[in-house]
This record gives sequence, C-alpha cells and structure tokens, in this order.
Amino acid sequence: MSTPQPSSVTADHRTNRLLAALEPEDFARLEPHLELVNLTLKQVLYETGDTITYAYFPHDAIISFVNVMEDGHTVEISVFGREGVSGVVSALVTREAFGRYIVQMAGTASRIRFEHLNQVRDSSPKLQQLILRYGEVLLAQTFQTVACNAVHAVEARCCRWILSMHDRADQNILPLTHEFLAEMLGVQRSTVSVVARTFQTAGLIRQSRGGITVTDRAGLEGMACECYSRIRRIYQRLLPGTYPQLSR
Repeated sequence: MSTPQPSSVTADHRTNRLLAALEPEDFARLEPHLELVNLTLKQVLYETGDTITYAYFPHDAIISFVNVMEDGHTVEISVFGREGVSGVVSALVTREAFGRYIVQMAGTASRIRFEHLNQVRDSSPKLQQLILRYGEVLLAQTFQTVACNAVHAVEARCCRWILSMHDRADQNILPLTHEFLAEMLGVQRSTVSVVARTFQTAGLIRQSRGGITVTDRAGLEGMACECYSRIRRIYQRLLPGTYPQLSR
C-alpha cells in the first residue's frame, strides 16, 4: 500500500458526481474534511485485510476493487469512477478491506477520513439515504460482474470492461496494457492479446505503446454482453445523473 500525495492542482470536489448530488448543507459539512490527492497508475490504496482509513471520491481517476487469490491471480469485482466512492460500503462495520483497491487510471480524487464521513452521515438522513442507494447500486453491479465473469465469453467481457473505462475517462486513449487488462478480467495475457488483435482488425480499437484507443464505440457496444447496459440502467434508476454521460 502506498500513500496518495496531496494535489497541487485546484479542483472542485463536486467533479465527483456523488458529491455533486449532495444537498448543499450536507456538502458544506463535508467540504472542510475533503482533501484533493493525486492517484498514480497501479497505486495500491489498500491490500486485503488493511484497515480502511479514507474513503476516496474519484474525479478523473479510476479505482478497481479486485479479489486476490492465494496463487496471486486477480479478478476485478467492482470499479469506482467519478460516479461513486471507494471504501465506504466494505468499511461499514469492520473497516477491513475485503480485497485490493488499485488505481487503474491515474488522476485526482477527493478523500476524507472515514470517521469524519461517519460523523456527517450520522447527522444527515439525506446523506445516509444517498450512501444506502450507492451501496445498493454497488451490490447490484458486483452481482452482475460476478455473473458476467462466470458465463460470458472473454470477448464480450473485454468489450464491457473497455466501455466502462471509456465512460469514466476524459479521453479516447485508455492507458491499458494487455497484462493489466488480463489481471482485471482474470484471464491469461495471451488471451487478451488475441482478443485485442481481433478488435483492432475489426476497427474497434487501435493499439499503441500509450495503451488502447477506442475508435468505434458503437461497435464495442454491439459486441458487449448485456451486463454493460444493465449496470448503466441500475445507476440511472437508483442514482440518476451520477453515471458519466458521454460527450464524445
């Protein structure tokens, strides 16, 4: 685990859409405790068993929650972007990380000590309701991801994953290596290489040293499994306005 560094960049904490959804009085009570930090690519915020001390509200950063098996293999269970907050749901009772929280796209986030978040939440029914709604969304997303990993072909899962990253990023170029994508999907690197080559041949993406460039989003959506659109609909129903809307 490494410690995020305070950011020298000035940013609005409400770039995070969950914070933006707060009532003004609730945000005003949280704001003095929020700190802007830089998150670097592949930075591990928490390992399995660590005590969660901060909740992170990403801006342009993206955080993955992955399960780590005894043999070292990993698979992504949940993802957190500007629509959500990492660490809150799993820390409600024990404050123990159930898996590894790792940064999959560098950027900034607002963080708050868990005890400060608790203090404000305990005195605000509206904030409690918002966090409960987010917890329900996250649980539904996790169930869908587990089912997806079990029954859908790797090509469809890869499309879903690239699209979910693209939704949360401010750019078409996604800094993804085959190795990292394989870790998130729980498959061999060679499998990802074959899938990525197939996607490039079909004109869906372009590969380079900088990562993967999305060149045909509609084509990726056509190849993705039902899980991608189902997860988006869950956000739109329970937390309208928080899931990133595409501007590209």
